[in-house]
Amino acid sequence: MTTSSSSAAEKNSLILFLRKFFIVSLISLIFAVFFYLNKGEKSNFIIKTLELNGSVKEGYSLFKMNCVGCHGITARGLVGPDLHSITQRLNDKEIIKQVTEGLTPPMPSFEIDPQNMANLLQYLNTLK
Repeated sequence: MTTSSSSAAEKNSLILFLRKFFIVSLISLIFAVFFYLNKGEKSNFIIKTLELNGSVKEGYSLFKMNCVGCHGITARGLVGPDLHSITQRLNDKEIIKQVTEGLTPPMPSFEIDPQNMANLLQYLNTLK
């Protein structure tokens, strides 16, 4: 009797393990698909942004409304870093990702349309 109850316990343990493994695998797959699809959406945003001509004047207006609190009115930095020569340190794709994803805390992520992002990029390119 001990052998059969031991065997049943082993089967139950194996079934529980397989269920947990299946659930964890399924959740991982869902996250992987979500991030893959989200990456494609961001790639389209970047491509569209880079195809547009930006306006320095509009970019500066956006900067004053959203960025001066951390980067200062002259973009020399406060809480956030000095942005002069930022385009020499980061390429346009990296800057777009930084703005839209807030990759380096405490920078928040910003929801911005491609034209305004192109405007902001154009302004940032003037900071030498």
